[in-house]
Amino acid sequence: MSAPTRQMNMIEAIRDALDVKMSQDPDVLVFGEDVGYFGGVFRCTAGLQEKHGLHRCFDTPISEGGIVGIAVGMAANGLRPVAEIQFADYIYPGYDQIASEAARLRYRSNGDFTAPLTIRTPVGGGIFGGTTHSQSPEALFTHISGLKTIIPSNPYDAKGLLIQAIEDNDPVLFLEPKRLYNGPFDGDPHKPAVSWAKHELGQVPEGHYTVPFETVRQFSEGDDLTILAYGTMVWVAENAAREAGVNADILDIRSLLPLDIDAISASVKKTGRCLILHEATRTSGFGAELSAQVAEHCFFSLEAPIVRVTGWDTPYPHAQEWAFFPGPKRVINGIRKVMDAG
Repeated sequence: MSAPTRQMNMIEAIRDALDVKMSQDPDVLVFGEDVGYFGGVFRCTAGLQEKHGLHRCFDTPISEGGIVGIAVGMAANGLRPVAEIQFADYIYPGYDQIASEAARLRYRSNGDFTAPLTIRTPVGGGIFGGTTHSQSPEALFTHISGLKTIIPSNPYDAKGLLIQAIEDNDPVLFLEPKRLYNGPFDGDPHKPAVSWAKHELGQVPEGHYTVPFETVRQFSEGDDLTILAYGTMVWVAENAAREAGVNADILDIRSLLPLDIDAISASVKKTGRCLILHEATRTSGFGAELSAQVAEHCFFSLEAPIVRVTGWDTPYPHAQEWAFFPGPKRVINGIRKVMDAG
């Protein structure tokens, strides 16, 4: 018998995942800047301190290196901390702790210690956050051996993937596309926001469930081309493919590392064409890794060169946010390029 579902947006789904695990496991703690009494800048932790107590959900100083360092120490001693970095743009002071300590702990100790910690942080633009509140640094973390990098595109996946992350015995970076917190976004800033209540992925099972890592979500099925996207860009891809009049196999790469290359390969071998879409800057973005993997596994099935549509190689501009953001028009141009080639 399937569990009953409840309508949630992504904020509510993330909060529910944290509540489920904090209720089940006294070793799960939540902390970060303003996550306690205030409930987080996006309200993802609202009510958790009141329900679970000051020692389970608490505020920290403005020190990302300290936040991650504390989490590593807690995890090494048997706790399951969930640390929030208020914006992904602020994560860099904690990068050394993530790369040199958390991700290496199991290997360096020959398995004597592990780091079962989760780091949550909002990513991406679309809210006029400017250059210091809009970055998408996922590629920097997929380069770190021993760290898992996850990015959901909807409330259902957000809850299941976050519970999976908290239960994982190794460190997980959990990236939350802030433009999707309250509803799907198709890339057109002039259209009103769409409520998650109007989409099936806003129906979230109550209680405990997980979404396994190293899996992609088949967002739409088609034979014309494969579009690889994640986070906000999944919804932009759907809108662009519809406007371009193509039947696209859209794969939501919700687990960047580990990566389900088998599902990706099967799709590209079926369609023979591949477009890769992400919001982050182009050079050395995660799309470059996806492109290399597709070329290695599907070279003899490709009927056209792989096309990437990405953000520009510039800081995220405040005044020209929608010029940077790879919206439907740019994606449609990319679709036409890959469809007309070969």
